[in-house]
Amino acid sequence: MRSSNPVFSRRGFSRDHGYAGFNTAPQAGYAGADPYAQNPYAQGAQTPQNPYAHTGYGQPGVQYGAPPQAPAGTGRMTMDDVVVRSAMTLGTVALGAVLAWALLPVSPTSYGLAVGSALIAFVLAMVQNFKRTPVPALILGYAAFEGVFLGVISEMYNSRWQGAPFQAVLGTMAVTGATLLIYKAGWIRVTARYARIGLAIAMAFVAVMLVNLLLVAFGVAEDGGLRSFGPLGAVVGIIAILLGAFFLTLDFKQIEDGIAYGAPRNESWLAAFGLTVTLVWIYLEMLRLVAIFTNND
Repeated sequence: MRSSNPVFSRRGFSRDHGYAGFNTAPQAGYAGADPYAQNPYAQGAQTPQNPYAHTGYGQPGVQYGAPPQAPAGTGRMTMDDVVVRSAMTLGTVALGAVLAWALLPVSPTSYGLAVGSALIAFVLAMVQNFKRTPVPALILGYAAFEGVFLGVISEMYNSRWQGAPFQAVLGTMAVTGATLLIYKAGWIRVTARYARIGLAIAMAFVAVMLVNLLLVAFGVAEDGGLRSFGPLGAVVGIIAILLGAFFLTLDFKQIEDGIAYGAPRNESWLAAFGLTVTLVWIYLEMLRLVAIFTNND
């Protein structure tokens, strides 16, 4: 079962505008080190203390990559845009999951379809990640295939641990709501240093999980190794959920900055894509964690 976020480097609206990987290099056309430099999204106004006029939050001379400015005469991203696109993307995931649950009974064949769907979803996510602009068809295609995968996996868990998917949905909502409240309260400040440390931990986590998968595949580690259904597996699951909450803070930050600095309206698709990938990550880990805590074997 896939439990790694496939879009570590997608943290932002566009590869060309510094969100990917939290680029700290200055870019032509944006404000420089001058704290009173022109806001690249303002219509000729001078904006003091532009956060994009500093190097990645406090380092003079380099920006925390702002999203591209919307051309004159075109729409700019709003919260409504993000909500609508997120509803479309998550709705597609939910629809795919419901159809897979209803039409694909638990069997080796459905497991094969689930794995195939997960691989296709991963490929579509990677293609979108390396695109210069959001492609709604890719994003919705990812959501559809990811939904099929989630539907089969959820049905499998439900057949063994009755009610586990419903509890995992509630847990995902709780983590998302708590993270949003903490973020809005200012208890977490998303800085370049915060992002670098978190991404380093996340990549190390995925590397360890890949090694664990290889050890299990070759019979070196038994019962899933670090991903067992025991106390060690529960600890790993909690760490994975905390990493999911970390990704949510990056998603919230990119949405907040995109709206504040006038990102083009179509960039809301990338915001929805990022949220969907993160929520899928959290749901899968929550599903596994629920199964561990209700495991009677």
